[in-house]
Amino acid sequence: MRRAAAVATLAVALSALAGCGFTPLYAELPATGLSQVAVSTPDDRLGYRVREQLEDALGRTAGGAVSHRLEIALEPQRRPLGRRIDDTAVRYELVITADWTLTPAAGGAPLTGREIVTITYATADQPYAAIAAQQDGEERAAADLARRLRLSLMRALAE
Repeated sequence: MRRAAAVATLAVALSALAGCGFTPLYAELPATGLSQVAVSTPDDRLGYRVREQLEDALGRTAGGAVSHRLEIALEPQRRPLGRRIDDTAVRYELVITADWTLTPAAGGAPLTGREIVTITYATADQPYAAIAAQQDGEERAAADLARRLRLSLMRALAE
């Protein structure tokens, strides 16, 4: 009897929760309208990574309707940080400046902004490991930049 009451209470609670529009905190739902933003970046490795990460963050699907066009200009800068005794770099700092312009497809005043991402990565003595570390740093920077751009777009479109 007690068990049946507990099951009935749980069923009522779950049905009420389902009807209230509850969405789990970590649900992967794109923000309204952002999936209709067409992204344009430079045709290089970093531009491809940023575009790929940003389209994933926006929930963009190929062939979907386009409400806005986002053009991004990237300016990467890489600086050595630490030095070994033989004057080779131990770490690098990668700073990526992204100037963006969001233009409505139907026409209208464009919105502009700038995002700057800074990451560091260690270098290695082996050539392949050094290339892999640099590419990993670029991938992390692209993911962080995509996150920041998404937040900036949400803020710009909300105003």
